[in-house]
Amino acid sequence: MRIDLLLNKLCLTKTRTIAKNACDKNLVWINQKPAKASHEVKAEDIIRFDLYGFKHEIQILQTPTGNVAKKDTTTFYKLLDKTQIG
Repeated sequence: MRIDLLLNKLCLTKTRTIAKNACDKNLVWINQKPAKASHEVKAEDIIRFDLYGFKHEIQILQTPTGNVAKKDTTTFYKLLDKTQIG
């Protein structure tokens, strides 16, 4: 699954456009490499993104195959770190 779709489906960004723009501005990293919006995400990938005033680091446990209910989003990833920027 594309990183911009994943961030949106797991409710980590408000819209897919925000996720795409974050990738374009090098605010999203996958396994310590800058990610383009079209980068494919697999299970066990470590994703870091700097949005909404926080630096988030998550590990993907599994990628969703369809739509995800908001209450089920946390079953797809593990939050490794969340620190405030600045």
